[in-house]
Amino acid sequence: MSITADPAFDVESIRRDFPILAQRLSNDRTLVYLDTAATSQKPRVVIDKMVECFEHFNSNVHRGIHELGDRMTTELENARENVRQFIGAADVDEIVFTSGTTMSLNIVAHGWARKFLKPGDEVLVNAMEHHANLVPWQLAARATGAELRYIPLTDDGRLDLSRLDEVLTSRTRLLAVTAMSNVLGTVNPIAELARRAHDVGALICVDAAQSVPHGHTDVQGAKIDFLAFSGHKLYGPTGIGVLYARRELQEAMDPFLAGGHMIREVFEQSSTWADPPAKFEAGTCPFVEAVAMSTAIDYLRAVGLDRIAQYEHQLSSYAHQRMREIPGIRLLGPSVDHKGAILSFVIEGLHAHDLSDLLDRQGVAIRAGHHCTMPLHDLYGLTSSARASLAFYNTRGEVDKLVEAILGAQKVFQRPKRK
Repeated sequence: MSITADPAFDVESIRRDFPILAQRLSNDRTLVYLDTAATSQKPRVVIDKMVECFEHFNSNVHRGIHELGDRMTTELENARENVRQFIGAADVDEIVFTSGTTMSLNIVAHGWARKFLKPGDEVLVNAMEHHANLVPWQLAARATGAELRYIPLTDDGRLDLSRLDEVLTSRTRLLAVTAMSNVLGTVNPIAELARRAHDVGALICVDAAQSVPHGHTDVQGAKIDFLAFSGHKLYGPTGIGVLYARRELQEAMDPFLAGGHMIREVFEQSSTWADPPAKFEAGTCPFVEAVAMSTAIDYLRAVGLDRIAQYEHQLSSYAHQRMREIPGIRLLGPSVDHKGAILSFVIEGLHAHDLSDLLDRQGVAIRAGHHCTMPLHDLYGLTSSARASLAFYNTRGEVDKLVEAILGAQKVFQRPKRK
């Protein structure tokens, strides 16, 4: 099968926007970065925005009665509005800035689940979830007497919707699901899952850490109740994330962290809470990071999310075709048409950690381990896997280097031992 590249997408121009991609590694190796699912690289405009904030108007936000504080607060709240537009939220106050996806999901687990779940209630998850969208629900269920139930997976690593009615019932209070698996790459039908959850009176909480950077998100169109993602996977800084929660849900929830900014009044024995989103933004917000994340969003819009998605799909199709040429390889997850640009795999006779080390010696950066999905690996009878994750700054040439490096690693382990 021949896969034609899109000549209109100038990937070399894109690569020039990312300074790190031009550097040489030790021993003068060329960097082939295939670990974007763990964290993305940052374009120059994002780096420059952070420097601009620190050099020209760094000041704490919301209460500084001076020019720097006003400027930084304006930049922060403009970033919040930009995020609102980016994910299609109805109200800017539905956007909560957090430290990342994990914090966002824990806010829902502590502020909503621990308050409203009770014995006999059920939370519906599945085995492909990242630990960040599984362990918080385990803790909430333990604290409330609720139960976790699992949607079965198909043999090719998709949710088995033909069996959804077996586990999604009138006792379900929350369906927690990833929009895109960080291991299998599976893209789940969020709008359909939201509809099915709402039909039985349940809410839906979406881990969108992997999906938001690679295509359009519309929380209103999909009727999502909670959604979480991180800036550092969105070509922005670390330490910043977003929780989207419908306004009425935020108002009903308990705060997760307590301290400054999230209060209305504090008395000796009690306190009252500020309106959302401040209610969930205790302490000093990562304001510079939030502004730089907004710059990353602007950058993605300028490139074009549809163009990014199309290019990454073509690149992923090419990568799957090339990887199948490797003897003894087992690719995890569904076909290319049902997944994002993530290739997790195991190779007969070659441990993922050994492979990752050998590839690194060739300048090829991949991931090895259980990728924070131990139940999924248990399901497949694996302790670890290797993962190459692609982005719109990767090239076919880099895919070729990955395949060549894997074939070279196999030869190293196939060499006969000296007597």
